[in-house]
Amino acid sequence: QVQVVESGGSLVQPGRSLRLSCTASGSIFSINNMAWYRQAPGKEREFVAGITSGGGTNYADSVKGRFTISRDNAKDTVYLQMNSLKPEDTALYYCNAQIRVRASEYSFSPFWGQGTQVTVSS
Repeated sequence: QVQVVESGGSLVQPGRSLRLSCTASGSIFSINNMAWYRQAPGKEREFVAGITSGGGTNYADSVKGRFTISRDNAKDTVYLQMNSLKPEDTALYYCNAQIRVRASEYSFSPFWGQGTQVTVSS
């Protein structure tokens, strides 16, 4: 069984910073891509940032230059450093991990966390 757990969400003022963490645990053989998504009230879930196992990154245009994704492969953890936060960044932030659960399975399956709330407001 695999668990993906996010943490670090909070209420912050505009312009401030916040760091989210997401750790995968359980039956894990290897992890490929990891990513952050977010969903604001009344809107669809959207991609925020992604990182490959080798450290390659990509970002949504709305967060480029403000957010930085990183990972610690030894800890099966991905981070999202969010700077210069704006009210429009308010959302429930989800972590997604592409996980191979055992050596006998050659494909990676997507696993989602339950989300961590980020609210940007004065």
